Amino acid sequence: MRFLLLLCAASALSQGVTRLPLERGRKLRDALREKGLLQAFLQQHRYDVGTKFPHAFPNRTEVATEPLLNTLDMEYYGIISIGTPPQDFTVVFDTGSSNLWVPSVFCTSLACQNHQTFNPSQSSTYKSTGRNLSIFYGTGNMEGIVGSDTVTVASLVDTDQLFGLSTTELGQFFVYVTFDGVLGLGYPNLAADGITLVFDKMVNESLLEENLFSVYLSRETTGSVVIFEGIDESYFTGSINWVSISHQGYWQISMDSIIVNCQEITCIGGCQAVIDTGTSLVAGPPSSIGGIQSAVGARQDVHGEYNVNCSSISAMPDVIFVINGVQYPVPASAYTEQNDLGPCRSNFQDTAGDLWILGDVFIRVYYSIFDRANNRVGLAKAI
Repeated sequence: MRFLLLLCAASALSQGVTRLPLERGRKLRDALREKGLLQAFLQQHRYDVGTKFPHAFPNRTEVATEPLLNTLDMEYYGIISIGTPPQDFTVVFDTGSSNLWVPSVFCTSLACQNHQTFNPSQSSTYKSTGRNLSIFYGTGNMEGIVGSDTVTVASLVDTDQLFGLSTTELGQFFVYVTFDGVLGLGYPNLAADGITLVFDKMVNESLLEENLFSVYLSRETTGSVVIFEGIDESYFTGSINWVSISHQGYWQISMDSIIVNCQEITCIGGCQAVIDTGTSLVAGPPSSIGGIQSAVGARQDVHGEYNVNCSSISAMPDVIFVINGVQYPVPASAYTEQNDLGPCRSNFQDTAGDLWILGDVFIRVYYSIFDRANNRVGLAKAI
């Protein structure tokens, strides 16, 4: 998980700083700006692919549905439980990583003090492995130990599942996020320490008959879901377009080009992209993102952010991602962000490296199906 939420993630760059008070519905980066921390934060942290870092919902009998909460269009997370009796945690269901980990009672980092922690001594089914675990992210890193226990996701009960218990969480990013931990849904070769993925183990033990899951993201606080073993036609319109995976690590695909105002702006001749639920924005190489920003009329401010005229959003062009010969328009209403405290903003951002990252901005527009059995991604117009 690259955790490309950085423009909205609060971080204090000075030592020993306390949690920033946030008003309901307020963007986290606005708190940074008021504290004079935003510019330093943006200069220190860059998006880096590869170094990243209960709610009533009727479960259909043939699938397992995990409802997600949406915090400020920045974090989508659901609730899982670990242990016997169960201890509950909020986790990001992240297609850009492959490990499950949560904070533990052994962790003294400030991030762990602000989140739920797992206590092995309170679970009768916990087993220690004696193994250590380190996961490095662009925004910090997690160090801990590996244990096994019963993990419950939606209606699925996964026994003897290996998972990480953080003992140290370095980086202010983890202090301020709403969720406790991460449940990775990428390919196995992304998993640290060769740990079997939660999803793979559920398939191997026939908890899931179909090696597939799908994701619908809403801009509302509730209504978003991860559907294991199923495709729900009520979340999209039209047909599903299938795209083969080009590399089995991230959910990586080949993209043909990116078009604005009927002109190929970038990715001319093709490029690589990943569909990543753990990324809030759409990110790409700096020169390419700069071309898009210019084409849609966004202007950079002193903080490095790109602003747009709020009154002009309805007239701004679509940004069209061409994938496998199919055009996927993303309208300005989807790639811009309204802000009560200042100008509206563009939700495109630079990333280190050549991979494009189609994060939540894209997934909110296109219902996404992750088909491990056939190594492909399905995209359909979300409702």
